Amino acid sequence: MDLPQNAFKRAIGAGRTQIGLWSSLSSSYTVEVIAGAGFDWILLDSEHSPNDLESVLGQLQAAAAYPTTPIVRVPWNDMVMIKRHLDIGAQSLLVPYVSTAEEARSAVSYTRYPPAGVRGVADLHASLGYPGETANPKVKPLIDDAIRRIRRAGKAPGILTGVEADARHWLECGALFVAIGADVGLLARGADALGVDIIQECPVTGFRIADGRVQGVETAKGFIKAGKVGLAVAGHAGVMAGLAGFRLPVTSQPLQALVSEPIKPVLDTVIMSGAVHAYVSQSDKGELVIGAGADRYIGYGQRGSFQVSEDTLGAICELFPSFRRLRMMRQWGGIVDICPDASPIIGKTPVEGLYINCGWGTGGFKATPGSGWVFAQTIANERPHALNAAFSLDRFRTGYLIDEHGAAGVAH
Repeated sequence: MDLPQNAFKRAIGAGRTQIGLWSSLSSSYTVEVIAGAGFDWILLDSEHSPNDLESVLGQLQAAAAYPTTPIVRVPWNDMVMIKRHLDIGAQSLLVPYVSTAEEARSAVSYTRYPPAGVRGVADLHASLGYPGETANPKVKPLIDDAIRRIRRAGKAPGILTGVEADARHWLECGALFVAIGADVGLLARGADALGVDIIQECPVTGFRIADGRVQGVETAKGFIKAGKVGLAVAGHAGVMAGLAGFRLPVTSQPLQALVSEPIKPVLDTVIMSGAVHAYVSQSDKGELVIGAGADRYIGYGQRGSFQVSEDTLGAICELFPSFRRLRMMRQWGGIVDICPDASPIIGKTPVEGLYINCGWGTGGFKATPGSGWVFAQTIANERPHALNAAFSLDRFRTGYLIDEHGAAGVAH
């Protein structure tokens, strides 16, 4: 797995000015609000605020979805404190009371693994020059000897291992308490046993096809062999189909949404208007979530046009004049794929073993559970479920289209 880049460190290293905000309210809700406000960095203060490790974790998680860098000011230049903040995901630290060169060197050493520092690691392996090599054959005999010597001294030796064979071996050596795993590792292995791998930041570059049947997927990180492949890539469905050698009757267009500053509860439902073509609802945090239809041009830009934003806000103000005083906190655009009959495609493609779920336009998120269920049924049984049989790609050849334009406006 690639390590996440430290955008703040790269920026200041390149001499680019970074504008930030100090956060002392110890609230993940507050951090999420200001994280989307456009600051380059946010300082989470643990020295002069009631933050603790758990509250800082929540704030780091809240900021993770936004293009800002959280910096944590730890309470003190302390090895344990610094280590624990790094362990929960803090990338950048502000360490107080660093007054001498020796204190600066100590602070740096707390952030580095041996031999460059003293950050916690499998200590015996690291001290012998094998950091991270927990199964190194030169280390295990030393552990055996240590366990036996501890027993001869009348003490109780113990050890942690995630390997069953090692646990049995060290029990035979005389270990009296042995941990055979950790909850995080058990959870990770359990998820892996389900056959699900989530690979982030790994673009698909092509498909390997032989004799008209898919063999697997080419990616930026290598080839993934698979007898069946399902495509559910929204606005990039046409691009993926092109890589597989066929065309789709879809267009890709930007779809915008906006979020206002939080206010007290005023809406307890979703308001949609086909007359002025806009919708608005209120989140649990008080923000108004606003949107309308797709932009009128074909493209893959994830911003959308100012005209659509202006028209959408004008429509909302026509519905609720009191909303004119609100400020918008965030605006973004996604890419939607739209079929000529405003209905999705769920089923087989001209390539055997390659299936597609696309063409949902502006309403796909509302149908995700149902479409995922019938899509999985189609892939598993190699034939469409009765509910999605009519939504095949072949309908554009036969002419049996599904006329849904009347129901596919803003309220789709």
